[in-house]
Amino acid sequence: MKIKLSSVYVDDQNKALRFYTEVLGFAKKADFSNGPFRWLTVASPEEPEGTELQLALNDNPAAKAYQQAISQQGQPAANFFTDDVKGDYERIKARGAEFTMPPTSTTGSTIAILNDTCGNRIQLTQLARYSR
Repeated sequence: MKIKLSSVYVDDQNKALRFYTEVLGFAKKADFSNGPFRWLTVASPEEPEGTELQLALNDNPAAKAYQQAISQQGQPAANFFTDDVKGDYERIKARGAEFTMPPTSTTGSTIAILNDTCGNRIQLTQLARYSR
């Protein structure tokens, strides 16, 4: 078995696509519509055939409630791993991202948390074995 898709709820798919591609640097993978439904995914340019992240519209009450509850609890909706969290922090911040936590050492890793402009907190994680 392989994990090929994960989802994050967003309040605006166009805004999310801009953020995840122009600010975070992911590449658009799929984008098609069927009536009011839009299937939109991005992937890492480092692994274009790897796991995709669906930018799913939070257009139903359960999705919206889940997204808001996770955010209010301070939990990230997604966690992206990097081998240079400080470099990514600087690059992403220079592109206009708002961080709620700069790179911070924790047990076994260094993490940073940012807002994705679409209702989510996103965590960047660098495991200690990759520290520079």
